[in-house]
Amino acid sequence: MPYVVTVNGMRRSVDVDQDTPMLWVLRDVLGMSGTKFGCGLGLCGACTIHLDGKPVRSCITPIAAAAGKRITTIEAIGGTPAGRRIQQVWIELGVPQCGYCQSGQIMSATALLAAKPNPTDGDIDSAMSGNICRCGTYARIREGIKRAAHGAANGKQGA
Repeated sequence: MPYVVTVNGMRRSVDVDQDTPMLWVLRDVLGMSGTKFGCGLGLCGACTIHLDGKPVRSCITPIAAAAGKRITTIEAIGGTPAGRRIQQVWIELGVPQCGYCQSGQIMSATALLAAKPNPTDGDIDSAMSGNICRCGTYARIREGIKRAAHGAANGKQGA
């Protein structure tokens, strides 16, 4: 069945079954490899994308649920103020180790800062819950979110 989706500001037409997960639409149909497959059950966060600004697990989100919504992926997140700040501090702090989970981590962190520009530790814990980093860079992830929030509070929008 044909669906028209808006991915990173571009309208795209795809012909897939209604239950096809957005992860496979993005990766296999649209050729966008930034969103990663992790567990296939929505438990690890590697496949996180934004639907209308909210973080969702694309491996369990069927295209039928995404149709008509704004889809943002890691490929475009640097075009947002929060995404730009997060990517900048990720680089400054050397957050990634192997990097596999980082697109999902960045997508969740960006959604948090967009919703709560000055998050508490509890806000960070809640927003990042379910994003698994097998390398254990959680302390750097937390510090990155705090620095990105502090940069926003000081008027720094990133490059």
